[in-house]
Amino acid sequence: MNNRGYTLIELSVVVLLIGMMLMIAVPRVRDTLLRDDLTAATRQLVIIARELKNEAVREQVDYLLHLDLDRPGFWTYSADTTAEKQAVIRKGAIRFSEGIRIAGVRHPGEVRKTDGETVIRFFSRGYTEPTVIHLKKEDRTFTLVLNPFLPTVGVHEKHVDFTFNEDDRVAGL
Repeated sequence: MNNRGYTLIELSVVVLLIGMMLMIAVPRVRDTLLRDDLTAATRQLVIIARELKNEAVREQVDYLLHLDLDRPGFWTYSADTTAEKQAVIRKGAIRFSEGIRIAGVRHPGEVRKTDGETVIRFFSRGYTEPTVIHLKKEDRTFTLVLNPFLPTVGVHEKHVDFTFNEDDRVAGL
């Protein structure tokens, strides 16, 4: 009698070996993904944007995300925060890891900003100021697109020249 197939023991050994390989490989892949500074910085900005949008609606006050392009980092505060309190918050700014920089930020009708500071406003009515942010580390770039009425932040794993409307396209912005 010629049986062509595998026994239960053979199948069990193969499943056990595959399980052991996955047990070794998955943590390494996960650690690699989580340790990528550029991905982590991108995730951090996406989470902050989502939180600020929700907080603005819940508290019924505008919130601001202040980006520092020269010393890459950010801080947040509500629109009714005093100047003294803003100065204290600024001192506790969250800075990105070494090598990560904000390569540019653009709002509609404005030229792309590559240095200094800029502010993104999250309005109490649930929308945000449309903005494109380029994060860069070495030869990799992530583009974040904050759309005024969408609840999510668009993330592109490359540099995307984003135009907001026909007027921006005509002006070359």
